[in-house]
Amino acid sequence: MVQTQAFIDRHGLWTDEQQKQAEEIKHRLERDDLHLVRLAWADPHGASRAKALTRPAFMSALTSGFTTTVATSTLDSAGARTFSSFTRGGGMDLPEMTGSPNIILVPDPATFRVLPWAPGVGWVLCNEYFTSGLPFHFSPRQLLRRQIEGLEGKGLELIVGLEIEWYLFRLVEALSHEHTALPGARGRPLKTAPIEPGFVLHSESNMDLMQPVLSALVDAFEKTNLPLRSIENEFGPGQVECTFAARPALEAADDVMLFRTATRQICRRMGYFATFMCRPALKGYYSSGWHLHQSVVDRGSGRNMFMPERQGEILSPMGHAYLGGLMKHAQPCTAFATPTVNGYRRFRPNSLAPDRATWCYDHRGVMIRVLGGTGDPATRLENRVGEPAANPYLYIASQIVSGMNGMDDGLDPGPPDEEPYSANRPMLPETLPAALAALERDALFRASLGKLFVDYFVKLKRNEIGRYEQWLKHTGKQPGEEPTQWEQNEYFDFF
Repeated sequence: MVQTQAFIDRHGLWTDEQQKQAEEIKHRLERDDLHLVRLAWADPHGASRAKALTRPAFMSALTSGFTTTVATSTLDSAGARTFSSFTRGGGMDLPEMTGSPNIILVPDPATFRVLPWAPGVGWVLCNEYFTSGLPFHFSPRQLLRRQIEGLEGKGLELIVGLEIEWYLFRLVEALSHEHTALPGARGRPLKTAPIEPGFVLHSESNMDLMQPVLSALVDAFEKTNLPLRSIENEFGPGQVECTFAARPALEAADDVMLFRTATRQICRRMGYFATFMCRPALKGYYSSGWHLHQSVVDRGSGRNMFMPERQGEILSPMGHAYLGGLMKHAQPCTAFATPTVNGYRRFRPNSLAPDRATWCYDHRGVMIRVLGGTGDPATRLENRVGEPAANPYLYIASQIVSGMNGMDDGLDPGPPDEEPYSANRPMLPETLPAALAALERDALFRASLGKLFVDYFVKLKRNEIGRYEQWLKHTGKQPGEEPTQWEQNEYFDFF
């Protein structure tokens, strides 16, 4: 009898190291008495989707993967169907997408964790494949892996540090039918109350009001190997910032997925509410940001290729060219760094968020803040344009695409901007539609990410925008300074 290879071996989807890690996981399943393992993956919005498998099913998934539908890749941020899945080509003119078919979730053993807040439950991130073994077109994680491979081909690696703000609230009501959703229409979010009064930056007393929750989070982060560096209260009431040690790009993106998952689930179990929505529709609340620190290192030696050699310089020639790429492609990048209607409320003059493509050394008003210098192996670029709800794989991929173009073409970022809010520089998009239009026009992104993916992403987000515009028309509201109730319904609990 001829035996056929299982899916993972047949298509050569794991390295030797991943094979070893999978064997270790099999031993852990018995030792840690796990009865369920969540197979998680990122949808196009960066939200975590998951299937919980019993121990025998997960053991099988470690050789054959596990099937799921492509449906989560065809829904907008409120679950509205965006593509005609049951027509020929699935509404995408792709025969392989006809009829909302199955794809295969393949666990990445390197990401396996035991969830300390969910006894007996493991967690692992997955890559998605068609049943043919080809990578799924619309997998954000697969897309980032391809960009990383491009850097690796040059003997380079992107190192990423995370600095993410979010909001912590007290819950003041229980879930009821009033809060349930329909496809394309989220229910009213739960009512919350501030956990601390806010607007006293880094107040130790205010932080102590949050300490029981923060301590529970820190304990979970340690047990799941999230490399937390600091946790602190920011400006808004209950606004928290977490920073994480720098890691290779894919590991950093995976860390964001686990961090947001852990934070939201632990807080909810404790009777609190965490949101990564940029600016909640609560009067006077301050916007949250996601600052992405990045540097390129030599894969062989680990040397920071942004670190200058000559005294008095702040960046190497490679660092300047990479910076030039980020500056040139700032507008299309914004669609991935700030992918929600709500996120554009950050871009205001003198708001600690950029409003145009600027850079400077150690200046918090610019888009790209340069840190480090001669002899500093932590020399890096801090992109301050992102919102905390961004899809980490797409946000980081956009930086590689832009930075590599800068390096390849030797792009000049121009002089530093010491007056960033009056600098003669291209303005960042003021709305999500403007950002999507910039993405559509950008030949580099269409070539690097593929026309197929860019068109797909734009259509998904325009569906979201269309529902927002319909809400404005139906209610007679005009976009103003404060976020709308639509934004609160759409993003407060989704992110």
